[in-house]
Amino acid sequence: MAKTGNHSRSVTAPALSSLDFALDRASPVPLYYQLAQQLEAAIEHGVLAPGNLLGNEIDLSVRLGLSRPTVRQAIQSLVDKGLLVRRRGVGTQVVHSQVKRPLELSSLYDDLEAAGQGPATRVVRNEVVPATADVAAALGVAEGSEVTVLERLRSTHGQPVAFLCNHLPATLLDLDTARLESTGLYRMLRSAGITLHSARQTIGARGAATEEADLLDEPAGAALLTMQRTAYDDTGRPVEYGTHIYRAARYTFDFQLLVRP
Repeated sequence: MAKTGNHSRSVTAPALSSLDFALDRASPVPLYYQLAQQLEAAIEHGVLAPGNLLGNEIDLSVRLGLSRPTVRQAIQSLVDKGLLVRRRGVGTQVVHSQVKRPLELSSLYDDLEAAGQGPATRVVRNEVVPATADVAAALGVAEGSEVTVLERLRSTHGQPVAFLCNHLPATLLDLDTARLESTGLYRMLRSAGITLHSARQTIGARGAATEEADLLDEPAGAALLTMQRTAYDDTGRPVEYGTHIYRAARYTFDFQLLVRP
């Protein structure tokens, strides 16, 4: 097991000098993959922050005692994931970490904050409207009855991650726009004494329409993850119906699968 690295750090200087890498040259796991995984973990946990420079491939290969093609392959795999970018005359730079969200009844705001991603929210719409047939069916209310519709753009590190559309019964709670931009919807529900218990959720994928692409800073037709969720409180009452889209380049859902006994 070989370790490389020392302990100085700067946002503008190559940031790998702050890291220790454990590269097992006797392992059947390719060295490029070991390096890529450790770099990705450092980005995910904020050890390598957006803007940090990794230096050029020649410097990295010398510093880590690896061949240049091995380093190039590791970096390219993270460039392909959107975590790194190559800048002419600058070197390789950290862009952002990909959001990995566990598949459980939690809010995106809480998950981002717990991961140290510094979530920011812009409320695009907050108004009371008549319920459409789909929304009425999801919330268990009469079609045309009043519901609150929220549209919010959620970002991290100054980059958009998701566009969230939520419908709630209009009389459920006061949804102040300023509070929605400083905290999460589920936190506001909990503060109002509403206990979330379960949800029905569907995940899909599609290409971005022009307006969606503009909001999420993606080209038209870019891959989006979609999620529809109806959340219920501890009395079984539907309290929220959400239809959300996420940038596939910056967002994943994590599943834990169990074998049935």
